[in-house]
Amino acid sequence: MTRTGYGGQLRALEVIEAGHPVPDANSERAAQRFLEIAAAARTGDLVLVLLSGGASSLLAAPPLPLTLADKVALTDALLASGADISEINLVRRHLSRIKGGRLAAAAYPARVVTLAVSDVVADRPSDIGSGPTVSDDSRVEEARAVLGRYGIPDPGGWSESVGPKDPRLAGSDLRIVASGQSALDAASRRLEQAGYAVRCLDAGATGEAREVAARHAREALEAACSRRRLALLSGGELTVTIGAVASGRGGPNQEYALALAQWLSRRHNICALAADTDGVDGNGEVAGAYVDGESLDRLAQAGMDAGEALDRHDAGSALEAVDGLFVPGPTRTNVNDLRMILVN
Repeated sequence: MTRTGYGGQLRALEVIEAGHPVPDANSERAAQRFLEIAAAARTGDLVLVLLSGGASSLLAAPPLPLTLADKVALTDALLASGADISEINLVRRHLSRIKGGRLAAAAYPARVVTLAVSDVVADRPSDIGSGPTVSDDSRVEEARAVLGRYGIPDPGGWSESVGPKDPRLAGSDLRIVASGQSALDAASRRLEQAGYAVRCLDAGATGEAREVAARHAREALEAACSRRRLALLSGGELTVTIGAVASGRGGPNQEYALALAQWLSRRHNICALAADTDGVDGNGEVAGAYVDGESLDRLAQAGMDAGEALDRHDAGSALEAVDGLFVPGPTRTNVNDLRMILVN
């Protein structure tokens, strides 16, 4: 975030590397600096906020009596629960001193312009980074209901977000400069150049990774009967509900890929890639995975059982054993997941 006079002079710039997807001490430090810069803004200043996916974790300002440790524990519980990102960010907005419009409110009466790279389904501004510079009409009761739905203890410390009628946000403007649709459009162009007909299965897919994989596999198997060169694309963000038996490595895209491999076994005219556009899927440095009709046979030869690996949420170990992991390194952007299935 920077603050300038309308003449364009840069007044503040520094870089703080913070934790993701779970906040760390630098996340708290970064949030405090953002709030300090915003609070120093005056009439005639322009506060420019460059916002991307991951900002919910990179900026952590827990309200009293919550501590950073409380926020970390809550984040871990939400990520393991199977809650989708909209539900998670709903909770975050009501347990923060910076999210839910509070950063823009701190900068009042300066003008605030946010340029956002969206990594959320439907590009809802209040969900991008948990909406630090936009109003939010959700209520604390809704956020509490999310925790109740997933059996997560109520930590207390709730507060209402900055509402749509709050005059402090009258000078705040958010513009989306890239989104998941941008990635789907770019992938479509490249695939069409390679001779594929392209069909988007779901630009904003949500839900359990294994269930979505089954649905997409059925589409791919049906498409394989046509003998056309077809690319099936999907975006969005999938989830994995971690149970008591979980003991492995991986993320939603790896779990999706391994589940897809079960359906595509010995279909030699279908292959797939599932990855997160930021280069990290779950834990570690893995963005996702490749699979094809021979993946299950290769797993068996390596002494791995796909069903058992899925039950342990250990798709990462299984796919690593057959050289199926996709590790591109940091992409320096994040517009959510991109999955493609190539047929024939």
